[in-house]
Amino acid sequence: MFWRDLRAGELHLLGLALVLAVASLSSVGFLSGRIGLALEREAAQLLGGDLLLKSDHPWSVPVRQDAGLRGLRTVDVASFSSMALGPGGVELVGVKAVAPGYPLRGALRVADTPGGADAPAPGVPGPGEAWVDERLLSSLGLEPGDAIGLGELRLRVSRIVTHESDRGANFFAVLPRVLINGADLAASGLIQEGSRVSWLLQVAGEADAVAEFRAWLAGRLERGQAVESVEQARPELRSALDQARRFLQLAALLTVILAAVAVVLTTRRFLQRHLDACAMLRCFGVSGRRLVGLVLLEFLVMAGAAWILGASLGWLLQWSLGGLAGTVLGVALPVTPWQPWAQGLVAILLLLAGSALPQLLRLRRVPALAVIRRELAVVEPATGLAWGAAALALAGLLVWVAGEWRLGLLVAAGFVLVLGGFWLVAWLAVRGLGPLGRGRMGWRQGLAALDRRAGFAALQVSALGVGLAALLVLTLVRGDLIDHWRRAAPPDAPNRFLVNIQPGQQGAVEALFRRAGLPVPELAPMIRGRLLAVNGRPVGRDDYPEERARRLVEREFNLSRGSRLQAGNRVVAGRWHGASLSPQFSVEKGLAQTLGLALGDRVTFEVAGRRVEAPITSVRELNWDSMRVNFFVTASPGLLDDEPASLITSFRLPPGQVGFTRELVAAFPNLSVIDVSAVLAQLQAMMERLMGVVEFIFAFAILAGAVVLWAALQATHDERGRELALLRVLGGRNRQLRQALLMEFATLGVLAGSLAGVGASALGWVIARQAFHLEGYLPGLSIPLTGVVAGMAGVTLLGWLGTRGLLRNPPLATLRALA
Repeated sequence: MFWRDLRAGELHLLGLALVLAVASLSSVGFLSGRIGLALEREAAQLLGGDLLLKSDHPWSVPVRQDAGLRGLRTVDVASFSSMALGPGGVELVGVKAVAPGYPLRGALRVADTPGGADAPAPGVPGPGEAWVDERLLSSLGLEPGDAIGLGELRLRVSRIVTHESDRGANFFAVLPRVLINGADLAASGLIQEGSRVSWLLQVAGEADAVAEFRAWLAGRLERGQAVESVEQARPELRSALDQARRFLQLAALLTVILAAVAVVLTTRRFLQRHLDACAMLRCFGVSGRRLVGLVLLEFLVMAGAAWILGASLGWLLQWSLGGLAGTVLGVALPVTPWQPWAQGLVAILLLLAGSALPQLLRLRRVPALAVIRRELAVVEPATGLAWGAAALALAGLLVWVAGEWRLGLLVAAGFVLVLGGFWLVAWLAVRGLGPLGRGRMGWRQGLAALDRRAGFAALQVSALGVGLAALLVLTLVRGDLIDHWRRAAPPDAPNRFLVNIQPGQQGAVEALFRRAGLPVPELAPMIRGRLLAVNGRPVGRDDYPEERARRLVEREFNLSRGSRLQAGNRVVAGRWHGASLSPQFSVEKGLAQTLGLALGDRVTFEVAGRRVEAPITSVRELNWDSMRVNFFVTASPGLLDDEPASLITSFRLPPGQVGFTRELVAAFPNLSVIDVSAVLAQLQAMMERLMGVVEFIFAFAILAGAVVLWAALQATHDERGRELALLRVLGGRNRQLRQALLMEFATLGVLAGSLAGVGASALGWVIARQAFHLEGYLPGLSIPLTGVVAGMAGVTLLGWLGTRGLLRNPPLATLRALA
């Protein structure tokens, strides 16, 4: 039976749908597994030790003493960004000040000349030396032995860094690297009030001693301090990878859903085409149970072949993408794990159990008399219990693929609602169009054919709509969102941020802007403060379930003060304090929602060791895409006037005046000028590589959508053949029958395209608001219009290509088959 059906083409669509589902799932599993193994194996090297202690202020002596008493080794590292000055100009760099012994775990490799052979580093840079990466040599026009300016220091470039095992994937990691000796840090003049510095303490030693030290430290951590172990290595990289993983899971979920729709449609057609053979087997004494077992065995053989082919295809895909993913990680990926092979097998069995088994169970009711009485060949639909069990199986598969029950259930529920809504609208439309069949016989027969099988025609429209909507989301909507995001920043938006300005430098900095002929930007005070309490109740990370809220509570806020509402800010609740001298705070809308803050709440901050308390009197909505300086919290005049502050601003530097940055840093070495466009370009390059991996997986979803379109059209192929044969016997001409087919397909396409366009637009709007936070995004009319045109043209073309052969079949052959 299997070989006969395979040669006859009965199993091709079913096999293709299963192969795509397994290939998508296994490729995601292989990639995720290799990345997870890589991070686990490289965890200690990624941290630089067995533990990494992170703080926004230097670690105290007792911490080091206790680690030493336990036989543990420690190394101090300070990480921050600053401007570096060289013969070719200035560059924002990531500075790492290290002590002898760095790194405790992992490797640091250096070369003597650019492009030369590298070797393990002989220690750390000596006092007065700097080790830089090759990118900085090129951008600043440096050669080994040249001097590089870093704050008040002039350091000799002695070696080129080729590999840092503990280099992260955060903001500082994408910047050119400069390694200096920790003893030179104080003389640089770069560490001042308001400077953002990560004070790291690498710890390494015996596992038991490390565990005891971590337990001892747990109750002694201060605000702004955290301990990172090998289980939490590279959280910034894991965050980026988590985003990519969610896209991969979304592609896999979409592929599984579309594959399930295709399997349901192809199984229905398979069942209808095999009723005669099943009735004949019943005549030969085959029981209903054994009949189901025979067909189920055939499907299992098909599933096994699809599993091997799909999993192999997934393995080949991840193998080809492994190098790209390894480049993003900065580590070599290990060999592929075996678990995705088993996961693919389980997934294909669940997919068949949820999509095909309820229909196969109907074969038990095929009567032997169906051989001579064709009206008995129509078997009863599967029971509600069978479909309920199938729904649970598919929901379980979606939850498993999603990796979290909430996301899986949301996707499953959303799919059911979309499919149900599509079906209801399509059924009403089909029933409403039936009586409108007037005029030419072809048009009338086309609409009448839809009306006769309104229920299944609605299912066809729903399946076609889901497939088309998936294609629209993966093509037009995605491109529309990316274009909208790129256009979000105004053309005259600032492209440089100037930070770490000291109050005594304000007048001189403004004068330098005037001499250069540039508009003088507004310099805003920036004050570091930590949230202590809300309405008198102390707050901590354990008070908030969301990870973002926990991070916000742990870190120091950038506060500001002033009476003027900044450009790009809009008060959405309460009243702006203006020049009022009464203590007041204004908070950003997103921060208020994340931390559960409301108008009237009294918030307490710790600023330079002093507690500052005031009520929230206004909530602001900020335009973050403006690239201007914005603050989460702004105080009324007088509230923070006596607190130590640095100044910050943003400005637009025309392309022809890039030398102004060099002049600015030469006059004020403590300043940091952040070229936002360059930094964003580097970050975007990393994300583009990740998205390149994701898009390959989305290709499976696109193919699955095409399979659904074809399966939906082929589902009624045999019924159309019988109808056309009868109409030709009754005198119907080929031209009239051709018109009926084209009318039927065009109607299906218009309905499916309309639903797909509206659904894709709605989904794009939700994604824009919830995922991209593009408040101003509105889907254009091009998406639904494209859906209608593509639906009508695509369904009509595919339908005609699949059925035009029916018009050439002799009516007598069809009638004999019906006899």
